[in-house]
Amino acid sequence: MDQLDPLHKLQEFLRFPSVSTQPEHAPDLLCCAEWLRELLSGIGLTASVHSTPGSPVVLAATPRDPAKRTVLIYGHYDVQPPDPLDGWTTPPFEPRITDGRIYARGAADNKGQILAHILGVAKTLGEKGVLPVNVIFLIEGEEEIGSPNLADFLREHREELACDLVAISDTAMAPGNKPALTYALRGIAAMELIVRGPARDLHSGLFGGAVANPVTVLARLLATLHDAKGRVLIPGFYDAVRPLAPWERKAAADLEKAAGGDAAIKELAGVTDLFGEEGFSTIERIGARPTAEVNGIGGGYQGAGTKTVLPKEAFAKLTFRLVADQDPAVILTAAEEYLRKQTPPGVLLEVMTGHSGAAYQNDPNSRDGLAARKALAGAFGSEPLLLRDGGSIPILATLKEILGVDSHLLGLANPDSRIHSPDENMLIENFLGGIRMNRVLLEELGK
Repeated sequence: MDQLDPLHKLQEFLRFPSVSTQPEHAPDLLCCAEWLRELLSGIGLTASVHSTPGSPVVLAATPRDPAKRTVLIYGHYDVQPPDPLDGWTTPPFEPRITDGRIYARGAADNKGQILAHILGVAKTLGEKGVLPVNVIFLIEGEEEIGSPNLADFLREHREELACDLVAISDTAMAPGNKPALTYALRGIAAMELIVRGPARDLHSGLFGGAVANPVTVLARLLATLHDAKGRVLIPGFYDAVRPLAPWERKAAADLEKAAGGDAAIKELAGVTDLFGEEGFSTIERIGARPTAEVNGIGGGYQGAGTKTVLPKEAFAKLTFRLVADQDPAVILTAAEEYLRKQTPPGVLLEVMTGHSGAAYQNDPNSRDGLAARKALAGAFGSEPLLLRDGGSIPILATLKEILGVDSHLLGLANPDSRIHSPDENMLIENFLGGIRMNRVLLEELGK
C-alpha cells in the first residue's frame, strides 16, 4: 500500500474521460477499465476485463475460502458528461486539489468512492496478507446510462459472483457531512402523455368553443392526479405501500433534526413554503412516500407575443417515484387506465411508458446492517444516521433478483459534492475515511 499514494491514484483515475453516454469516449472507457484491472491485479487480486455489447465490466476477486463469507463490492467507473464546460473552474478531467477537496468529473460519483474500497483492501492485504472475508469487485462502465448490459452479465456470471451480501458506496453522507447508512431508495416509473385534437392548429376565434383544446384537456387530466392535499388519486396507488415502522419514524425524525428541519429544506429548494401529503413529515414524504410528478409540459405557440391558435396537440412527461413494495408495471397500468377514463370526447390520448425500476429496501438492523453501521461509526467517529433516499438506483433490485442478496449503501460523498454538475468534488477527508471504513467493514462482516 505504501507505493499506492491514495491521492495520486485518485488523480490518475479521474483523468480518464470515461463518459458512457458519448460514443466517442469508448476508447477512454476501455483504457479506464484496463487501468482498474492493473490496479486490482497489482494489489494481489485475480482481475479481468469482460467485454459487453457496451462498456466493459471489471471483475476482481481474492481466492475463495469456503470457510469465509463473501462480500461483493459494486461500483462504476463511467461518469456523466462534463457539460456545461464553462461552469468549471478548471478543466473537468484535470483534477484540482483546493481547500481539502478534489475537483473533477467523477470525484464523488463514483471514482472516489469505489477507489476508497480498493485502497482499503490493498492496505489490509499489505499489512496482513489476507482478508477476513472473500472479496469480489464488480465495477461497471454503464451505470450512468442505466446499466443496460449488467443484468445479462450478472446472469451469465451468477456462479462466479455468488456472495453473501453486496456493499456499495455510491450515495451521500447526511446533511452536515455526517455518516449515514441508506437503507431504502425509491423506485421509478416514467410515462409520457400526448393529447391529440384537430388535424392542425386552428384559428382560436373561428373554432374556439366548438373544438376541444388539447392543452386545456391535458391540464385538466394532470390536475386529476392529486387532491388538494397532495394525495395521489389513481385507484390502488397506495395499496402495496409498506407502512413505516415506529423505528423508521424515529430515524426520520432524527435525520430531520440533524438536517435543520423544514427551514433547511426550504432554503435548499429555494421556496418559501413546502407542500405534500398530509400526515407525514417532509423527510418522510421525500424518502418513504410515493409520488406522481409532472416533469415537463408543452403545447401550442411558444414564441414572443400572441398567436391566436387552438393547438392540435399537447404533451406532458411524468414520473412516479415508488416505494417498497410497489410494482412499476402495475402503477403504470393503473395510471393509464385512470387517465383514459378522465379523457373527454373530441381528443385522443396517447400514452407511452418509459424506463422503470423497482424500489429497494433492506433492514439496517440486520447482522450486516449493523456491521455497516459499525464500519461508518468507526471510520467517521459518530453513529450513522439512517436514510431513506428519495432517488433511485434500479440496479439494486436487479442484484437482489439475480444474486439473491441484499445491498448495503455506505455513502461517502459530501452532500455538497455537486455530482452531475460543474465543479464536482469530494472532500479528501471523506475519501480517506472511506479507506478506513472498508477495513472496518470487512472485519465486522467476517465475524
